[in-house]
Amino acid sequence: MKLSIACFFAAILGSLFTLWMTGPDRFSTASAQQSGPKLPRLDLPSTPRRIPAPLDRDHLSEEEAINVAIYETCNKSVVHITSRGVEVDNFFFAEVREGDGSGAVLDSSGHILTNFHVIEGAREVRVGLYDGSSFPASLVGADPISDVAILKIEAPRALLFPVILGDMSELQVGMRVFAIGNPFGLERTMATGIISSLNRTLPLRGNRTVRSIIQIDASVNPGNSGGPLLDSKGRLIGITTAIASRTGQSAGVGFAIPVNLVTRILNDLLQFGRVIRPESGIQKVYETEEGLLVASLTEGGPAEQAGLRGPRVARERRGPFVIQKVDRLAADRIIGVDGSPVETADDLMSYLDGKRPGERVVLKVVRDKTKIDLPIVLGGDDPRRGRLPE
Repeated sequence: MKLSIACFFAAILGSLFTLWMTGPDRFSTASAQQSGPKLPRLDLPSTPRRIPAPLDRDHLSEEEAINVAIYETCNKSVVHITSRGVEVDNFFFAEVREGDGSGAVLDSSGHILTNFHVIEGAREVRVGLYDGSSFPASLVGADPISDVAILKIEAPRALLFPVILGDMSELQVGMRVFAIGNPFGLERTMATGIISSLNRTLPLRGNRTVRSIIQIDASVNPGNSGGPLLDSKGRLIGITTAIASRTGQSAGVGFAIPVNLVTRILNDLLQFGRVIRPESGIQKVYETEEGLLVASLTEGGPAEQAGLRGPRVARERRGPFVIQKVDRLAADRIIGVDGSPVETADDLMSYLDGKRPGERVVLKVVRDKTKIDLPIVLGGDDPRRGRLPE
């Protein structure tokens, strides 16, 4: 009798173990791009939604109640983006690539905010809403440099719950954050954490870097890209975009594109499908207590033509070798632009991004302990006026 019972339980445990080991594999990755109509404006919500009072939930701790309230209020704003594309190898063999990503509803007209790399290269993109419905998406505008894209779906307004845009200037290291997305295709998963650091730089496309990146310790994984990063009031403060990991999965170091960058480029993406950027020729600066120290300039660019100075480079021959010495402290320090002080790289970038190619700005710099003004005519191209000389 005892032997029969033991064999019975052993058979059950063996079956459960087999089911666990042979469970379905649901994980896949890919990227996408589409073309579509460009719309003139966003239909943003007029009044912010209210987060339920956390103390109304007597059976929860205050921290748990906040978590629950954030999720209940904001999860319907999160979408599941699936993409299909065709990749051709060197032998002209075509392979269909599929993938998952996340996004957020921007307005009740169906504009969706996500990362560019989520939809890069795709021929078909679909957006899944909280109720399980799915809609084909068209691309309104994209900016590979900042890794931001705007999609458009034709969905009933009753199914669209727009996020509320926050402000990065209010953020501090240590503040709680909430990331909602679709890691490994698991829809509307929430992870919590804190802001680990601010003003990180992240290389995203070529030699360009995105500044003012938010570093978080909330668990993010493949599939979270493009999803909203929220503060404790349920406001969108960033777009989850990357992780630092040697395994491809969360190691507690995640990065998000700040919402202020998104709001700066929204109008261009809606009107032109891309961001119209002026070219200053200032490639990199270091933030110091005495201003922005110029680290590198574009050769022949507007800043160099205007006389802005980068590090002094001296070459000295020692036998068969040439030794290069770089004096970074000899470079100019930018302390203002058009009469307004600048203290951070984001201050300067934000101001210049608000200008158009061909416009003139005046930099105030410190050179050899003397303040001087340097007028610069910004280069770049403007679709309304054509290419401008740099």
